[in-house]
Amino acid sequence: MPDNNLLNRLDGIESRFEEISTLITDPAVIADQRRYVHLTKEYKDLSHLVKATRTYRDLLGNIDEAREILETETDSEMRQMAKDQLDHANEQLPQLEEQIKILLIPADPEDSKNAILEIRSGTGGDEAAIFAGDLFKMYQKYCESKGWSFAVTSFTEGTVGGFKEVIISVSGEGVYGILKYESGVHRVQRVPATETQGRVHTSAATVAVLPEAEPFDVHINEGEIKWDTFRSGGAGGQNVNKVESGVRLRYIWHNPNTGASEEILIECTETRDQPKNKERALSRLRTFIYDKEHQKYIDDIASRRKTMVSTGDRSAKIRTYNYPQGRITDHRINYTIYNLQAFIDGDIQDVIDHLIIAENAEKLKAAEL
Repeated sequence: MPDNNLLNRLDGIESRFEEISTLITDPAVIADQRRYVHLTKEYKDLSHLVKATRTYRDLLGNIDEAREILETETDSEMRQMAKDQLDHANEQLPQLEEQIKILLIPADPEDSKNAILEIRSGTGGDEAAIFAGDLFKMYQKYCESKGWSFAVTSFTEGTVGGFKEVIISVSGEGVYGILKYESGVHRVQRVPATETQGRVHTSAATVAVLPEAEPFDVHINEGEIKWDTFRSGGAGGQNVNKVESGVRLRYIWHNPNTGASEEILIECTETRDQPKNKERALSRLRTFIYDKEHQKYIDDIASRRKTMVSTGDRSAKIRTYNYPQGRITDHRINYTIYNLQAFIDGDIQDVIDHLIIAENAEKLKAAEL
């Protein structure tokens, strides 16, 4: 039987889709970049729902047609064809209804954005920095497998390897919506290379995943930015020579939520091209301000959200990497597997899929669908 509640919710979806398809061709809308981007995103999101809705209506039509044939037709061959059609449609219906229910849940507006990935060593000294380096390689390999762009913006190396801090810009299809599940404290249990007694130590690294802000997401008075340049290999004064490619920006930002002001300092030495480094430093500045200005929005969502799967809480312990047992445990969903080496080599999609399923289940429950 069709879900009448679901059918009622689908009413108007297709008309809204047609309305948006007309609006995004309107020159006045195209001239308003903020509105145009908002509408094109809504168009893209609705297109998946409209496609599923039309398939659903076709399936219901096939069910009605098959039932009518079975009630009125006497020819055995026609009746068998109708029965096969009815069985096939009834088999597809529950799965399609679940798909539509998930599509009806409002998506996080940040999910389609690129991401800024920040990895920092935590407790554990040199071993924590080495582990942060291992996480960096894990995400690098994962992003390569997805066909995403993975570019280091800045880093501070550990004294015996790895990183004290590394910041990466990741670009591609739906990057933030997938990587956001990685925010939190990652804990490692293993015998460090420097340990002479063979004792297992516990160290940690923190991962923060931020949605990368678009130029129109925040307002920055670029005339108030103070720029310095320096050699990428070390600090230097402004305009010392022509090979200075590293850039440093200083900007006084006024927080609209609190009224407080703070100086933001950002350095970028990613490339040997100074203009490219300037653009990437600006991108980080936009993302930093966007993250700060949207903190109230993020807090509101976190307070309403019943799931702990993707709260974005950077202080929550989310995963343990146990080397003696070859075990990975994600504490949010009690997910444990014993393929640590493959996991640390970038094979992390399975756990992300489980996290997405768990969050969707919580969202469906909260939405009473």
